[in-house]
Amino acid sequence: MTALVLDFGGPVLKTPFELLRGGEQRVGLAPGTLAWSGPFDPESDDLWRSMQAGEITERRYWQLRVDEFAAVTGREATFQGLMEVLFDADEDDLLRPLARPLVQDAKAAGHAVAVCTNDMAAFHDAAWIAHMTILEQMDVIVDGSIEHVLKPDPRIFSLLTDRLGVEATDCVFVDDQPGNVDGARAVGMSALWFDVTDPERSYSQVRAALGLAT
Repeated sequence: MTALVLDFGGPVLKTPFELLRGGEQRVGLAPGTLAWSGPFDPESDDLWRSMQAGEITERRYWQLRVDEFAAVTGREATFQGLMEVLFDADEDDLLRPLARPLVQDAKAAGHAVAVCTNDMAAFHDAAWIAHMTILEQMDVIVDGSIEHVLKPDPRIFSLLTDRLGVEATDCVFVDDQPGNVDGARAVGMSALWFDVTDPERSYSQVRAALGLAT
């Protein structure tokens, strides 16, 4: 394998679900007001189950959550408005602790490292993105919200491999959404599902796939 391809939100960045309590505190909401559990308790999150079943898109899921957030705070109902509150923290508090070492070790072993995400620019403004120094370590960043094509569409994977200068079969792709993992496998990538409820085990699996020490 010659390239490690990481989804950003989930494998590298903590999920919004993990940041809800801090976001509530910042806007003066009582703890538990934003009762969204996603993969951490699917049985209590009907919308998450609908998304996983393919009944609504991920974008639709988050738009409905944005609407709920706006209703209880009086803030504008935008993706960036919600994420600005949830992700208002230092980079080290937002990144998974094992993310930066993985990127550094992969690059030291001679692997290209890329981010392939659907929503970076849709969810975060330019100043916040510039604040994330881990992105400076990436050889390629492909953002579906800029390219106007989203995972698991095979076109985004073709765009990624073209920019990396590798074949799909040369890539280890890591994503926390099963549908995106299936899409990557369909184009020939070695794709791993990242379990955000057990990130340490998921990182171990990625390291093993790349031949890195765990």
